[in-house]
This record gives sequence, structure tokens and C-alpha cells, in this order.
Amino acid sequence: MSARELIVLGTSSQVPSRYRNHNGYLLRFDKLGLMFDPGEGTQRQMVFAGVSASKITRIFLSHFHGDHCLGLPGIIQRLSLDGVTDPISVHYPKSGEAYFNRLRRASIFMDKTDIQPAPVSQDGVIYEDEDVKVTAARLDHTVPCYGYRFEEKPRFRVDNAKARSIGLKGPQIGALVRNEPVSIDGKAVARSDIGTFVAGQVFAYLLDSRPCDAARMLAKDADMVLMDSTYLAAEAHLAAEYGHSTVVESVKLAAEVGVRRVVLTHFSQRYRSLDAFLEEASPHHPDVVLARECERVPMPSPRR
Repeated sequence: MSARELIVLGTSSQVPSRYRNHNGYLLRFDKLGLMFDPGEGTQRQMVFAGVSASKITRIFLSHFHGDHCLGLPGIIQRLSLDGVTDPISVHYPKSGEAYFNRLRRASIFMDKTDIQPAPVSQDGVIYEDEDVKVTAARLDHTVPCYGYRFEEKPRFRVDNAKARSIGLKGPQIGALVRNEPVSIDGKAVARSDIGTFVAGQVFAYLLDSRPCDAARMLAKDADMVLMDSTYLAAEAHLAAEYGHSTVVESVKLAAEVGVRRVVLTHFSQRYRSLDAFLEEASPHHPDVVLARECERVPMPSPRR
């Protein structure tokens, strides 16, 4: 299987610190490279993480606070500099169209990449092809802010022992996987005779939000979710005031809706050490990861 991992490029909320860069995340999923919320400095963080701009195939902005979008001009210009000519869609809240247009043309450069604006104005599916589907839903922040659910469609898994017992060969198996007619000795063979469909993998992106129904919907039964963890429990009043979640709120929500792996990020600059975040989270979920600069978090193994 190709790489399926989250590459963390920055984890700080509001302002970068000595230890944490502004937000920036790249989900590698086979041939796809989904960039989320490139904040200031993301292009440089990509160098440290060993990530090429040519790996980016689609970009998502949750909202237009600076720590989630000020790196977009650099990413767009780097795509052109590296000779990427394939279309790159950028999804963002439609209410921030003016901000997107300013970021898109922030300075003079040789504009080669086909950047395709894809504003989001309501909840629902915003992209779909034969392999994957992406859903957006508005979260509960202080400005229009969307979360995203990336969902691999169910895939057919062949039971090779069953296929051999029937006497099928490689090309015939391939034809059945494509749901094309196949027969052995004049008898039709059904696709269900050699395997079954299994659920695809799901990743959700939920930053800058109070706990809400939209977050629950996007995260439901996901394999991995990247979640707002701006504050520790003692600062719950600040989380509520500024439209964020505490570590405990996020992890409890994830546990309630069946998330397999929780990745916490968007830490307030007030915290130099993140040890307390793991201490508060661990009692509420068995698989919690603290996002760290330039580290790679693998997707959990596919469900069987």
C-alpha cells in the first residue's frame, strides 16, 4: 500500500513560538496530497519535513484567521516555481472570498499552476470521484469555519483462496473486480463468489471549533481525526469565549463517535510543554497522539 500518513508542519495557535510553527498539515493518501490550513512558515517547514510541493494535489482552508492561511501565497508560488501545472483546487469558506483573492495574488510571481478556487457555502459533499468523497460542515467558531471529512469509498477485497478454488486466473479476477461478466466452463461467476466489499478509511479535520454536532458528524467512525486542542481543562472558559475546544472536550467527543486515532494540535502559545495535554487526554481515549513539528502520524491499519 502507498503511504497513508499525516505530515505535521506546524501546531501553534494564533502566533508561532520558538518551539511550534503556525498550522500546516499534509495528508498523504496514496497518490493524493491534501494540504490543510497552511499558516505562515509552512513552505519552510516542508523543507524540514522533506515534503515536496509537487506532492500537493488539493488545498483546504478551514477559515481566514491568519494562523490558518498566511502561508497560502508561499505555497501557491512554490507550486508554480516547481513547475506544477496540474489543476489544484483550493477549498475555503465563500464568505472569505475577498481574503482568498488577496492571498492568491499577494505578490509578483510567474503564475504557472492552474489554481482552481472552490468556495464552500454550505454543508455537504464538496468533492467526489470514483475513489473518494470529501464532505464539509460548518463548525462552531467565532468566524465562518469549516471542518472536512475525507472518505475513501468501500473497496472490493479478493479472497485469493476462493478465486483459486473456482479456477480463476489473474485477468478473470481483474474483470470480476471491475464487475465485468466472467464464466468458467459455461457457468457465470459472480463477484461475490470471490470476495466482499470492505469499508474505506476516513480522515477528519476539525480545527478551531467548540464541540458541536457538525464536528460529531464529520468525525463519526473515522480512522483518524485531527482535532482542536487549544487549551487545557483549566482554561475551559477561554475555549468557550474564543471558539475553541479543550483537550478533554475534543477527546471525549472523539470517543463518543467512535474515532480510532485522535491527533491533537493547535496548542496555545502559553504552553511550552505539552505533557499535560497527554495526561488529560489519555484517560478518555486509548489512542491519542500529540502532533509534533515535522513528524509523521500514520493512518491506523485498515479495518478488517
